[in-house]
Parts: sequence; C-alpha cells; structure tokens
Amino acid sequence: MPELRSPLTAQIVEWRVRPGDTVHTGDLLLVLEAMKMEHEVRAAVSGVVRELFYAAGEPVNEGDVLATTDAASPLSGAAAPAAARPAAPDGIRPDLQRVMDRHAFTQDAARPDAVAKRHALGLRTARENIADLCDPGSFSEYGALAVAAQATRRSADDLMRNTPADGMVTGIGSINGALFGPERSRAVVMAYDATVLAGTQGMRNHQKTDRLLGIALAHKLPVVLLAEGGGGRPGDTDMPIVAGLHVGTFASFARLNGEVPVVGIAAGRCFAGNAALLGCCDVIIATRASNIGMGGPAMVEGGGLGVFRPEDIGPSAVQHGNGVIDVLVDNEAQAVAAARQYLGFFQGLVAEFTAPDAQALRDVVPENRLRVYDTLAAIAGIVDAGSLLALRTGFGLGIHTALARIEGRPVGLLANNPAHLGGAIDADAADKAARFMQLCNAHGIPLVSLVDTPGFMVGPDAEKQAQVRHVSRMFIAAAHLRVPFFSVVLRKGYGLGAMAMCAGGFHSPAFTVAWPTGEFGAMGLEGAVRLGYRKELEAVPEGPERQALYQQLVAAQYEAGQALNMAATLEIDAVIDPADTRGWLARGLQGAKAKAPPEGGAFIDTW
Repeated sequence: MPELRSPLTAQIVEWRVRPGDTVHTGDLLLVLEAMKMEHEVRAAVSGVVRELFYAAGEPVNEGDVLATTDAASPLSGAAAPAAARPAAPDGIRPDLQRVMDRHAFTQDAARPDAVAKRHALGLRTARENIADLCDPGSFSEYGALAVAAQATRRSADDLMRNTPADGMVTGIGSINGALFGPERSRAVVMAYDATVLAGTQGMRNHQKTDRLLGIALAHKLPVVLLAEGGGGRPGDTDMPIVAGLHVGTFASFARLNGEVPVVGIAAGRCFAGNAALLGCCDVIIATRASNIGMGGPAMVEGGGLGVFRPEDIGPSAVQHGNGVIDVLVDNEAQAVAAARQYLGFFQGLVAEFTAPDAQALRDVVPENRLRVYDTLAAIAGIVDAGSLLALRTGFGLGIHTALARIEGRPVGLLANNPAHLGGAIDADAADKAARFMQLCNAHGIPLVSLVDTPGFMVGPDAEKQAQVRHVSRMFIAAAHLRVPFFSVVLRKGYGLGAMAMCAGGFHSPAFTVAWPTGEFGAMGLEGAVRLGYRKELEAVPEGPERQALYQQLVAAQYEAGQALNMAATLEIDAVIDPADTRGWLARGLQGAKAKAPPEGGAFIDTW
C-alpha cells in the first residue's frame, strides 16, 4: 500500500485529513513545523487516506511513514511552500496596505497646506527638486519612514503627519543617465525639507545623512546636497544627549572632499549646520533669493550682536561677490539644471557636440595691443557650443574659471581678464585660480590656461591683502597637478604671473603655444624700459625728446618679445593661427593622460 513519508525532520502541527478522506492532487494533507517555520505537505496524486500513524504535536524524522493510502503511487514526497492567502478584494493584503498608507504620509500630497505655503514663496518642495534632478523613476529613497525624535512630547500621529522623513529626503538616483548610462549616473541625493521643522537638522536625519555619506564614500558616488534649513534642532527630546556635538555628520561629509564630486544647492534660508555642510561642497549653486550664513537671526541675537531679519544675513549678492557662491541662478529650476550640467563634467565624455566658429578667434584680440577685450569670447570660440559653465563669476574678477568640453571631453579653463586691473593677478584671482586647479586635479579634469597678464598685482595696497601668500598658492597648486595642463598665450605673457598661469613655468604644461598677438618679457615692457634704461632716458631732456626715446625703446622691447622670437628660442612650443587653437587642444587631450591619484585622495580647499 503506498505510503506518505515525512520530507524532513519536524513536528506535526496539524492534520488536514482523516482516514477515509478522498484527496485530490494539490490538496493540503498536513502541516509540519521545523526551526519555527511551517511546511505544507500536499497531495501529488489523488487517492483515499487509509491510516494515520502520528498525531498533531508529535515529532517525526525525515523518511518516517506518516500515513498510508490506496493511491497507485505515494501521495507526496516533498514539502510545498505555504499557499498564498486569498487576495483581498482590491488585490492588496492588509500588511502591504499598512505600508502603503504609511508611505503616503511622506509625500507632498499628504500636506497640501505646507506645500501651498512653499509655493506661495515661489519655492519648490524638496521632493519636487529631487524629481527634477533625478531621472524619472530612478530615485530610491532611504529612511522615508523616519520621524522627528520627539515621541516624549508629541503623539505618533502628529509626528507621522507633520515630521515626515524627519525633515530630510535622502536616497540614491540617476542623474544624466541618458547621456552616461546607469553606472556613471548614480548619485547620492540629500535634501533638507524646509516645510518640516524649518529644515532643521534632527538626530534622525543626521543618522540618515551618515548612512548615505558612508555609501557615497564606499561606492564612490557623487553627492548632491540641497541645504536649505535652519541648522541644529533643539527640540529632539528622545535622545539622551546634552549638546549633540558628537555627531559624525560633519566629519563624514568633509571626508568626501577630493574623493567624489560634491554639489551644494541653496535656495531660501541656509544657516548654521546646513551652511557648514554647504561650505564643504566643491561647488555651491544658489538662487538670488537665498541667504547663507553660519548663524541665523536667533543665533546672532543670542550672541548679543544685534537683531536682524533673515534677509539681512548673507544675501546672495554678498555671497556671490565674496566667492561663497560659485553659480548664481534665478530659481531652483535653474539651480537643478546647473547641478545636472556640473555633474556631467565628472561623468564622462559625450559623443555628440557642436564646434564653434573657429575663424572668429582670429579677431578676438584687437590689433591695438593696448585695447581691452573679453577673454570669455576666446573661451567661447574654443569649447563645444553650449557646454560652458562659468564658476565663481562674482569673485576674483581678474581670472575667469569655467568647466566646458572640447570635442566632448571635459576640461577646466582658466583665463586672465584684461578688463580687470589689465589682467594683473591679485589675491582674490590667485585664490580662485588655485582652488580651481585643485578641483580639476582631484577629479581628473584636464586644464587649459588662456594667458594674458602683465603679472602679479604689485604695490602697497596689494601687499596689504597678503599678496605674497595668496599668489604663491598658484605655484603650489600647479606643482601638485596630476592632470594634463595646456597653455595658450593670447597676448601678454609677463613675469611671474604668466609663469603661474603656465603651471609654474612655460615648459611645465604639455604644451605652451601663443597666438601671433603674443608678447613676452620678464616684466611689463613699459616698466622694463623705465628701469633698465633709466640712465639713457635721464640723459635726454625731459619732454618730447625723452618721450620719443622712451617709445622707441618700448617698441624695440616689444619687437624682441614677440611670440615668433619666443618660439625661435624654444621658450614656447609654437605660434599658431588662433583658428587652430581648438585642434591643438583636441589633439593634446587625446595624447596626454592623467597620473594616478595620490594615495588617500587629493584635497580641495573650501576656499
């Protein structure tokens, strides 16, 4: 007589059949329990049960005969997975419904009043910004079910409804995935939610931040931080702490420096701890309506420093002019677009690009060597159309810094600005250039320098700005470069300033070339004549005769310092047609390679 044997060592929970019962294929015969898990035993064929040998609650060993039947073959020889519970009428089980209901409270739709207030200010919610930043459907949220650590003073329902995600939305999404593919486009995104407790930093959103920062460091993922908010939150009472100064968030965030690209976005008010994180970012993108400060009005007043409105502290005009803000935009939509563009430079090459009109470069530098012009026009004539992203445009006006592409390849560009101090490099411009070199170096972006400078700024007023230390930063930063560096002298290449623009010296770059308008000297030609030919000039009567001799000597110096003579003595590598500049750079980028990053990563100054 066919036997039903136990498929595993277990305990019988219950029989679902009795002797004499007729069973059909798939019917449940009994339930076994092993290691706290229940296993169903079902009929493999149809038949009639004749005899049961064990009762519910008794243990059995694998292979023990549990029952006999009159079937032509054994009813079953293996345990089957538990049958699914019949679906609810709407197809959703109660446990899943509870989760869905809970998640619904984290969404903007659950808080229409808060969203309406946000929109009335002309601002978007954190989730709206993330939806715009990340590719559709790509964002996986971490920690969405967190609430503020205030259970000792607020009800669970209150916390669920009014402190969703503990005021911070964190997760991983894809940015620019259509251009760079799924592997290169993944990024950590963290957005303080100003509609929840003013975007303050709670203990749980610190935990969420730390979790995502650890993932970013371990997997080398870029980070985008939307930093609006009021800093630390004093109202979290569930944690047994006094000051909370032991949290690791700030150290963890700073540890990303030089390891992965870190982008900060500020809209509205960004104070205290939120501003400290923002200040650790590689680049800060802010709206014109933003206010950024290390202390908000309450902290300022508490320090006895006066009573101020939030709008009085760190307005965008101030923070753009002093170099805190790298990219100033009109609104959050533009900020998000700028963040996507910025990240793209660190995500790789693009296959499609539009070349500018190279012939236009021939007319960028005026024939009159004393006439000012715009070096941004030279940049625009070299890089792919539409690829340019200028950085720190309100600060260090003597040098332009920008990211762009040449034939789809990301590059960083430095260019002297003759419209400011004649292109002389002052302390602010040197700081701006040195940090930009660090930024590109840390993340493997080749550098292109467009040179037109009479040198470092000099004089008593310049030295009051610690000029000696500031301008020397350019030499130090250049000495530690691992990325290819290319120099193109557009017009003036004088003295130490020109050397600093060429990574320390004219033979330091992968190549140093000049346009036909290039002119060179150990110092400015006019000054060189006044100093070097003082006796000759003083020997001539003051007036038209001395002035004529001076002009004659300057012309001779200019003739000697022309680009063609520099190339003939091999002090520069070539004199080129300006229209060929893009070709020279494209070929150089193809041939030059970056060195491996130093052990422990590179370093980027916050300044």
